Amino acid sequence: MEPGSIENLCLLHQSPDFLVVNKHWDIRIDSKMWYEKLTVQRQLKHRFPELADPDTYYGFRFCHQLDFSTSGALCVALNKEAAGRAYKCFKERTVTKAYLALVRGFVAESRMTITMAIGKNTQDGLTHMMCVEGTEGCENPKPCQTDLLVLQRGLYKGDPVTKVLLQPLTGRTHQLRVHCSALGYPIVGDFTYSFKTDTDPYRMMLHAYYLRIPTNRELIEVTALDPFRPDLDSSWVPTDTIRSLSDAMTEIVSKQVESDSKKEVQKPPERPCKKVTERERAACEQWLSEWAGE
Repeated sequence: MEPGSIENLCLLHQSPDFLVVNKHWDIRIDSKMWYEKLTVQRQLKHRFPELADPDTYYGFRFCHQLDFSTSGALCVALNKEAAGRAYKCFKERTVTKAYLALVRGFVAESRMTITMAIGKNTQDGLTHMMCVEGTEGCENPKPCQTDLLVLQRGLYKGDPVTKVLLQPLTGRTHQLRVHCSALGYPIVGDFTYSFKTDTDPYRMMLHAYYLRIPTNRELIEVTALDPFRPDLDSSWVPTDTIRSLSDAMTEIVSKQVESDSKKEVQKPPERPCKKVTERERAACEQWLSEWAGE
């Protein structure tokens, strides 16, 4: 629960092509603002100055995004070719991501599939937020799917909460936060989607626990230590365990491996590589921006 600093970057994976770090909560990945003294980009430059790429604006190529308030596994490509291989995995939907969260209230069902479309909130004062289709001011909603597995129920500072494992099968901005909030189970400490009322916890309780990117040269597979445990945060007191985290993850990984095998069997012959046009590159960047995740 110590605050983030330039020095305390936690490394989960390192290879010639990729780094995966355990991003601290309440830290931006990068920023163009001079006053942003602490970002993951600055941590990386401090720890690995020799790996910074002068051909990029930030020095490092982030393969996906995590919100300022979200902690957990974040993958960084160390060269253009590696970034392209990771992008291909995202494009073909072979990436597996799973998040841990504490949400307000007791989730009655042991598992749920949430399919509410998400769009931009256009209401005055709320344009920094997303919203689900059918709510006032929701613009251009896009299909979304989140799978939710209940792990434990208990109390956080005396209030009823549920520990859940969330798997985003799409990657819309704020998807997990919006879906949980729309169901009536907002994430503990989510200042934005509680409309500035949930201010007591020291952080938002959303953590990118698992990341699997099966590139054609290496398999990136990491877990970032579960921070929502009583031995790490005494305010969280589980009272009822529905399923273990290890059992839930075995289920998720097994399904993904099976899906990957089927795709490999059905995969058409690869076409010769062609030079990427600026239009295609721009489309790629737009697609990645939609994989903002959490």
